[in-house]
Amino acid sequence: MSVESLVTRITDQLVRLSQVTHADVATAVELVTDLLGSAGQRPLAAGPAWDSDVSDDHTPVEFSLAFDPAGPPVLRILGEAAVTDPASPADLTPALAFLRRQAARHAVSMSRLERVRDLFTTDRPQGTFGMWHSLILRTTPEFKVYLNPEIHGVARSVPLVQEGLGRLGAGAAYRAVCEQALRPGEIGRGDRLTFFALDLRDTDTARIKLYVSQHDAEPADLARAAAVVPGADPAEVVAFCESAAGFAGPYDRRPIISSYTFVAQAARPVGYSVYVPIRSYVADDRQAYDRVHTLLGRYGFDTDRLEAAVAAVTSRPLEDGVGLVAHVSLRIGPPSPGVSIYLSSEAYGVGVARRRIPAH
Repeated sequence: MSVESLVTRITDQLVRLSQVTHADVATAVELVTDLLGSAGQRPLAAGPAWDSDVSDDHTPVEFSLAFDPAGPPVLRILGEAAVTDPASPADLTPALAFLRRQAARHAVSMSRLERVRDLFTTDRPQGTFGMWHSLILRTTPEFKVYLNPEIHGVARSVPLVQEGLGRLGAGAAYRAVCEQALRPGEIGRGDRLTFFALDLRDTDTARIKLYVSQHDAEPADLARAAAVVPGADPAEVVAFCESAAGFAGPYDRRPIISSYTFVAQAARPVGYSVYVPIRSYVADDRQAYDRVHTLLGRYGFDTDRLEAAVAAVTSRPLEDGVGLVAHVSLRIGPPSPGVSIYLSSEAYGVGVARRRIPAH
């Protein structure tokens, strides 16, 4: 009898997800196998090789489907390169080694990353991660990296992000976010600078993104966060969060996350997304599924693909756990407005369903 490993579990899920999204499964499996390295061969029964923060059960891979009006949803993989020293999960060495290997095989541009990499380099990295990878499975795979603004500590995250975005020509737009979108006195505190992200390609649509975790946010805080972006409707953002979470705030469990898309020399961010950690605001995955199903229908997307995607990842009853449907997000602005859903592999465990959600 064969022993199931992490990579065989992820591969089986990718094969089924590719049937929903039309992704190139061979490329997806190749990339994930390389990313996980020897940790991918580790038997699932042995538990995770390190406490990856990508998912609640420490599986270092999360799936997402980006729904947009142009066609079938795009399959994406958020993953963490195998950590060589569990005591130092923020070390960039394994993540950079993965990128260099992929640069020799695919269209990966390291130019913008190299302009800021020294800011995220230290002999004493802090935090639960240094770099994560997003693998976007279009006809030709695309690559994105998430860097940790708090790698030198929370207190240094604000000047680090300011310097990084300034080097990339987005200093003016970042100032607009700080002055007009985030809560006064809360930047780096209640509004934590969580991810500094870069598309690794040389095209006009390549993005620079900043993700902000907004702890204990009220609806007015979410409206303020969105209003700085031209074309974003603050009322729509507030309504989306209320529908996903099931109430009107304050959102005092896992924080709502706002992300801003920047391009060089623009005075304001050109895109905005809001992410609701729906697993923290439901009793079980049946409730999460129903809410996401409603949101997809509201925005005119094919809800049958949601059902197929969930079935591709798990066969368990949705009432038997919580955390499979981890996040749901609303994307506003270029390059592809729409709704995204985030699904946990649950390779190492299933979150315990709650009998009820605490009242507000």
